[in-house]
Amino acid sequence: MGHLIPYVCLILAFLGLGVIAARSQQNAVKLSQCGWEDLLSRFQKVDIDALTTVALDYLNPRQSQTAIQPRVLWKLVGHYEGLRRMRNNADLMLALAAHARHWNFDEATIVGERMRRDALRLRSALWKIEAGFLPFTILRQFHVRTPFQIQEAAAAYYLMRERLLALYAASHSGRYPVLAAVL
Repeated sequence: MGHLIPYVCLILAFLGLGVIAARSQQNAVKLSQCGWEDLLSRFQKVDIDALTTVALDYLNPRQSQTAIQPRVLWKLVGHYEGLRRMRNNADLMLALAAHARHWNFDEATIVGERMRRDALRLRSALWKIEAGFLPFTILRQFHVRTPFQIQEAAAAYYLMRERLLALYAASHSGRYPVLAAVL
């Protein structure tokens, strides 16, 4: 009986991943059916200046690469609430990139794929951060890595935002100011 436990755990893990994937797909389909204005209205406020500080510290290394301490990183991203908002807004940004295909199919397709990859990095970092706070001792090692994952999440979000703004600036300059104000 004891030899079956790893298999049961593996099956449960795959089922859990399947449920997560199905929910993500459902959310993407719902967002793809929303209008542009509706998508904008769903954005949740994040402190973009603070996130930019974290992202640029990660993306553009300086001589002192430990200038921002872990507690400050956590504060800059807005704690758990900030992470939740980043996850929500990332899905909305992907949907807005898909809307840009109406005006500039080729570029929007390429930028959308880059953003999708950024979103995967963001989600991966967020999952690792959340796992790091689980009480299980086997997952305690993630807690040490949390500052790095905070930086990776902020960098991925920053890149998604910058890519979306550049896409709209090139593809639909009339909507760009409204989008920039929301983001």
